[in-house]
Amino acid sequence: MKNSFLTLFAIVALTLNSCQTPSTTKLDEASIIPIPSSISSSSGVFKLGKASSIQLIGSGEDLSRVGNFLAEKLRPATGFDIPVSTESGDLVIELISGEATEKYSIDITSEQVKISSTSAAGLFYGMQTLVKSLPVAIENLSLVEMDWIIGNGTIEDEPEFSYRGAMLDVARHFISVEDVKHYIDQMGTLKLNYLHLHLSDDQGWRIEIKSWPKLTEIGGKTEVGGTEGGFYTQGEYTELVNYAADRFITVVPEIDMPGHTNAALAAYAELNPGVNLPDGDFATLTDGKIDFNILDRNPQPAEIYTGIEVGFSTFATNKEITYTFVEDVIREIVELTPGPYFHIGGDESLVTDKDDYIYFIERVQEIVTKYGKKSIGWDEIATAKLSLGTVAQFWAKDENAKLAKEQGNQILMSPAKRAYLDMQYDSTSRLGLHWAAYIELDDAYNWDPATYADGINKSDILGVEAPLWTETIDGRADIEYMAFPRLAALAEVAWSSNERRDWEDFQRRIIQQGKRWDINEIGFYRSPKVKW
Repeated sequence: MKNSFLTLFAIVALTLNSCQTPSTTKLDEASIIPIPSSISSSSGVFKLGKASSIQLIGSGEDLSRVGNFLAEKLRPATGFDIPVSTESGDLVIELISGEATEKYSIDITSEQVKISSTSAAGLFYGMQTLVKSLPVAIENLSLVEMDWIIGNGTIEDEPEFSYRGAMLDVARHFISVEDVKHYIDQMGTLKLNYLHLHLSDDQGWRIEIKSWPKLTEIGGKTEVGGTEGGFYTQGEYTELVNYAADRFITVVPEIDMPGHTNAALAAYAELNPGVNLPDGDFATLTDGKIDFNILDRNPQPAEIYTGIEVGFSTFATNKEITYTFVEDVIREIVELTPGPYFHIGGDESLVTDKDDYIYFIERVQEIVTKYGKKSIGWDEIATAKLSLGTVAQFWAKDENAKLAKEQGNQILMSPAKRAYLDMQYDSTSRLGLHWAAYIELDDAYNWDPATYADGINKSDILGVEAPLWTETIDGRADIEYMAFPRLAALAEVAWSSNERRDWEDFQRRIIQQGKRWDINEIGFYRSPKVKW
């Protein structure tokens, strides 16, 4: 009798449990990075099932691409077909009419999920949020048997800043096409929308320029440490530009000048102010200034450089051949780059006479404008007269940022003490430098771009960018260790309002993001600031 009673009790309990709503994390407790503007939960859940499909409302290749991205993300772990059509579906992606913005909304009921935006980019960001609302196992590339459940509710979201970037230095160490694509993929999941490629420096020239072929033949053959370098053909660069664009990321190419130019000076002697005279003497530096009276005689190429010191190189700023060269380079790269910006560098040009530096920056801006782009430069460029629309990238000096603001121009925030991903986490970090600061995860997260620089307010700021310089970094594993999890922190600084951000809550959410990275075999740094 006792055994019969226990059997009956078990059957009743099983029946009751089967009738209950499957357990799930409430929508407002999901581990979404960057945190959305607002999240509200309601009772019930949406369950993704074998019959689930994606319905596209609207038209255009971009809309179809978002739908296919979502389907491709959901299929491996769920094992579901997830067809994409304009007919019907319980996963609705709707492109609505109105001024195109990056704002999006998600409405989740027990019957369907609907993502809405006035732009395909907004829908793409909504898709990323939806994926992060699902269990972390959705990241698997093989079948996982489980219930795929999202808590009901609504999300309204839009970015704090229009420019949310990451910079990858491919000059100090050359980074392969596949590794750059991998970085782009991670940027897309974090709603970053600009990839700044640092394509030239003292140690290497990394993009084919057909009118000046020795730039890559000579300047592209090495890198820091003397190991073999490399470069992107124009076809490979275009491949990267298109790959990024598919993920709603715009490439910003940088040719750093007039300093950080040794690779170009090694390729073409005529650009070099250090000249060899007939009697064997060399042009000399006097109080840090080059004697430009003898620059037109017998120039010699610079030696290939594989160290990490800065500030020793400069173009000959008073030679017309220099500006012919610069225009050819800008023209060829602009033809391959549909985005609005061209980065002209301008930092640490320590051996360029100040007046010559100003003349160079002002003239190069004119060339960039001629080819339909806006200039971005490191904050030193603000010591020259800036063209309207030129952006000063703040990395070091508040006073330079204020000079740009006073000229009516915007600031891109990349303070080295907060946003430089090549800085060591602490003194035990296996990679990186620490000339600016040690930057732990909380340091990367706990700052407000609108109050960081004296005299610079939110209205003065175009956006936020996280640079990754590669003096000590060579390849994907090093990039992952230095960029993650700090890139996620800086992505939230760029996307989410200061009022929405909270360090304690971010710690909770980054733990779940870490599980996603683990599934994707991304070798991130496990900061002791977080209880992984």
